[in-house]
Amino acid sequence: MSEIEVDKNVERAAKLETATLSDALDRLCLVGQCYKIKPRDPSFRMAGRAFTILYGPAGSPAGTVGDFIDDVPSGSVIVLDNGGREDATVWGDILTEIAHRRGIAGTVIDGINRDVHLCLSLGYPVFSKDNWMRTGKDRVQVEGTNVPVTIGNVRVAPGDLLRGDADGVISIPKEHEERVLAAAEEIEAAEKSIREAVATGMRLDDARAQFKYHQLQTRRTGDQV
Repeated sequence: MSEIEVDKNVERAAKLETATLSDALDRLCLVGQCYKIKPRDPSFRMAGRAFTILYGPAGSPAGTVGDFIDDVPSGSVIVLDNGGREDATVWGDILTEIAHRRGIAGTVIDGINRDVHLCLSLGYPVFSKDNWMRTGKDRVQVEGTNVPVTIGNVRVAPGDLLRGDADGVISIPKEHEERVLAAAEEIEAAEKSIREAVATGMRLDDARAQFKYHQLQTRRTGDQV
C-alpha cells in the first residue's frame, strides 16, 4: 500500500464514527471493538496508524517504561499494552506534552494513565481504561516495540488503523481496512437516507424498511474475509 493510500484511509476513518465502524466489523465478522477503552474526555477524537509498545512486569534490575516517544512518526497513534493493569501508569504529562508538540494523533492504553489535566488542557486525545496517579516505574518495563499487542481484548498490529471518539476505540486490521471502510461508508449513507426520509415526514419504521436498516450489520454473500 502506498503512502498516499495510507493517508487516504486514515482520512476516511476520521470521517466515520466508531459506532458505524463497529457495525461494519460485525458485518465482516471481525473483532476490533476495544472493550472498556474510553476517552478521558468525550470530545477527544483521533485516527491514525498504530505504533505499539508491549509492557510486562519489571525485572530485577528493572527495565524502563520507555523512551520511545522520539521515534514515533507524526500522525501515528501510540498503542500501549500494559495488560489492563490499573495499579501502575504508563503515560503521564511529559509524554503528553511531547506527543502533542510532535503532532501525534493520540494514545491508546490497555491500562491507565495519569496527569489527566494536561491532556485535557492541550486537547491531546488519550484513551484508556481509567486514570490514577501511581507510577509504573520499577513496576513495569518495555518488553517490545512495534510488535502485536492486545488492547481491550483486541489484537493490534503495528500499522493497523485506529479510530477513537466519545464511544471508545476501534482497531481495523490493515489487511481488511479497505473492506471495513467501504462497509462503514455504505452503512453511514443508509442511515443518512433514513434521517432525511424521516425529516420529510416518512414513518421511521417505513424508512428503516426502505433502506434495510435492520440488515445493515448482517453478513452478506461475498463478505467473507
